[in-house]
Amino acid sequence: MKSIKEMRPIEPPQIYSVVPAILPPDQLFGPLFHDVQMHHVFPDSKTFADCYPRRSPEEILSLYEIEKHTEDFDLFDFVSAYFHIPEPITTDYTSNQLLPATEHIKLLWPLLTWGAESNCSMLPVPKSYIVPGGRFRELYYWDSYFTMLGLQSAGKYELIREMVHNFAYLIDVYGHIPNANRSYYLTRSQPPFFALMIRLLAEIDGPEVLAKYLPHMQKEYNYWMDGYFRLSDRETSFRRVAILPDGSILNRYWDDLPAPRPESYHEDVEMAHYSAPFGVEPGIFYRHIRAACESGWDFTCRWFRDVNHMETIHTTDIIPVDLNCLLYELELTLSDAYKHSSFSHPSIYFLQKAEKRKKAMMKYFWNDDKKFFMDYDLSLNKSTPVMSLAGIFPLFFKIATNQQAHHVHEHIVSSFLKKGGVVSSLHKSGQQWDFPNGWAPMQYLTYEGLRNYGFYDTAEELKKRWITLNDKVFKETGKMMEKYNVVDIDLPAGGGEYPNQDGFGWTNGIYLWMTNNP
Repeated sequence: MKSIKEMRPIEPPQIYSVVPAILPPDQLFGPLFHDVQMHHVFPDSKTFADCYPRRSPEEILSLYEIEKHTEDFDLFDFVSAYFHIPEPITTDYTSNQLLPATEHIKLLWPLLTWGAESNCSMLPVPKSYIVPGGRFRELYYWDSYFTMLGLQSAGKYELIREMVHNFAYLIDVYGHIPNANRSYYLTRSQPPFFALMIRLLAEIDGPEVLAKYLPHMQKEYNYWMDGYFRLSDRETSFRRVAILPDGSILNRYWDDLPAPRPESYHEDVEMAHYSAPFGVEPGIFYRHIRAACESGWDFTCRWFRDVNHMETIHTTDIIPVDLNCLLYELELTLSDAYKHSSFSHPSIYFLQKAEKRKKAMMKYFWNDDKKFFMDYDLSLNKSTPVMSLAGIFPLFFKIATNQQAHHVHEHIVSSFLKKGGVVSSLHKSGQQWDFPNGWAPMQYLTYEGLRNYGFYDTAEELKKRWITLNDKVFKETGKMMEKYNVVDIDLPAGGGEYPNQDGFGWTNGIYLWMTNNP
């Protein structure tokens, strides 16, 4: 095993940044940040990434260089003296397990609602927002859409407006919606659900919302399509765009920075060491890890070359079915938004872009042998081997043919639907987005996808099983969880880089939505 010093990653190269003045904590505190994380001063790496300093970084680093050489130096005491250490989101609120879960969620909304805040790594936003809970103290991108569905069911329309405003603000300031509003998340986004948020808000406030947020949707589209015009036979991929064998252009997940994630620093450095025997260089490994985080599915064997070894992660080689379905919806929404604007000509352009994307998706994602929508491995020019609920996205967005939907439905019934809901993938890798875990957003997307093609009985059975599991765990623990074991409903969900979190934003949202949409 290498020493901590030997395991320190090399300095990353300078990269493009929309706002270069905003530095993440690993760059602000350099050797101190590395030492704190590699010595496991906190059990969770995210804790120190979220600390905010009581003095300037320059002062703290100077003091560290002096004090660390003293005989009785203690690193935890030093951090405690010069940083404010955040706590997980906890309150004096005590769950009443005799209440229905809907009442529990109603009481939780104010406790999970945060206002504008600015500290070392937090990116301030102007309005209030819902945080997921537990260790997640920020405004997360794709989580928020599913939380908004619950807010809509609860009649909390103003909070939806405020959260959409916050995301538009982030697009204006940074050119995209970061993973969440932290400086260390600026190099990546998350699954692009902003267009769906605008559609949701338009249901409340009318179609003029489309025109109001058109500039922001256009900016987000530009972010995901950055490099489109430079692609050629010699440069077949750039950032989030890639050319397929027939010349079609689809998208992938990406991150500009080939360095450890500040919020999972020692985990990344150590895992990069173990990836070396698999022929993966540290910088490449870090980028694949970060790109997987942009997917929201962090982590799953969807991204692994060897499904049993995370060290073989190769996310940027993969063209994901879910991402491209979301961008198809963004293109359609842009087309509609331009229709409602004073400059309607681009409407046809985006409709044509959506049709081209749909044609490419049908060609590259549908696996006729497995009769299922699969991710596409660009490095091997074939489908990846992992069947996951990403394959439900073409049904959710009504892209699939009736025959394809029939086959997908058969797989859902025979393989994915378990005692507590649908499982995220069929492979037991030990990762949190794989078997036997189920997540609220995937229950919702599967439920709606099945209903879109007339499979009402299966959809209702899925909903019943998921709600029953949520109720069971709430009565036993007084908590709504981040994820659930849907296979053995008497066991908690496992996997991941951190313990199962309670709160929990999107679980609350989907529970309310499902119980309010009989």
